Amino acid sequence: MRILYLADIRFPLERANGIQSMETCHALARRGHDVHVVVRPDTHLPARDPYAFYGLPRLDRLSIERAPLMGPETARRLGYLAFSLGRALGAGRPDVVLTRDLGVASFLLRIPTGLRPPLVYESHGYAPDVAQALPALVATARPPGSRKLARLQQREEVVWRKAEGYVTITQGLADHLSERSGARADVTVVPDGVRLDDDATAPRPWPAADARPLVVYAGHLYAWKGVDILIEALAALPEADGLIVGGHEREPDLGRVRALAARLNLESRVTFSGLLDPPLVRAALARASVLALPNPESAISTRFTSPLKLFEYMAAGRPIVASDLPAIREILTPDVDAVLVRPGDPAGLAAGIRRVLGDPAFASRLAGAARARVRAFTWDRRAELLERVLGRAVGGQQ
Repeated sequence: MRILYLADIRFPLERANGIQSMETCHALARRGHDVHVVVRPDTHLPARDPYAFYGLPRLDRLSIERAPLMGPETARRLGYLAFSLGRALGAGRPDVVLTRDLGVASFLLRIPTGLRPPLVYESHGYAPDVAQALPALVATARPPGSRKLARLQQREEVVWRKAEGYVTITQGLADHLSERSGARADVTVVPDGVRLDDDATAPRPWPAADARPLVVYAGHLYAWKGVDILIEALAALPEADGLIVGGHEREPDLGRVRALAARLNLESRVTFSGLLDPPLVRAALARASVLALPNPESAISTRFTSPLKLFEYMAAGRPIVASDLPAIREILTPDVDAVLVRPGDPAGLAAGIRRVLGDPAFASRLAGAARARVRAFTWDRRAELLERVLGRAVGGQQ
């Protein structure tokens, strides 16, 4: 298939959106499809090489094009939509379009079916719910007005009704969308994935026995990710140190969690690495005694999220202590491949971590089970599931 992947993001992007888009497209190209990616220009000068940035080999079947955009944000958004329309309808028209951008999807679906390629939309959340929740979860988010919420709802309804293929990253999200908008016959749940660079069954060497236990978190530092809860838990664990990987110096979240650690007198025990390139993140995970996934309950975490770090944690071969949320239970089983604790409870998180640290045999069983389980969630497996959806969409429009 000739697949056009549309992502209105600067590229390469260090956030999960960029990683997931690149890994998905690379995996589809490895399976023999011709994938053309259209993104925004990189904001770094000189522009970075996406292959080098993500640590992936070049593929002849994968091409990445940066749309030529200028001016204020509104002009760049309209420019991207116009450019993507040209790539979807112009010479060399693709067999199918794949996007996780709701605005792009609803824009293309305004075109009559016979005049455009089929479109597969990948949903990562119900947009009105996410927009309403974000101001309480992300420091830079603004409360949405009623007109924006109505616009987002309308887009959701259009894409739900008209897209030739529909993918969600969790079953909870698929159920939520069906409850809101009625059933669709062809919704497919395709979780996120992970890159396995070696034998997923091979045991991982453990940190030295005489080293202080190290609890590691890797990911964004937004309030809805629960890093504050982890820091409070570490205050109750004087026997352990913490390593927080992630955070942008220009955003307020890194300063917020650093200030919390200082108020709790944890500066000597908690290290903040800041943003690291993906290979360095994997090295940091390998140092862990325990990996923490402390998401509190929220409109995003409870049913919508399929966090990349969950699969990276599982691949790292380290025991995981995670929040007991429906979206997490779709992947992890309590006391089989992780310890699950009450969301938003620092004391409960501390108790879960202490339980793992106090029982090395239990910790080893958890880590081994998670590492075996994650073989079902590789990027290649994700691409295999997606190509079925893409193929049905192409076949259904012929």
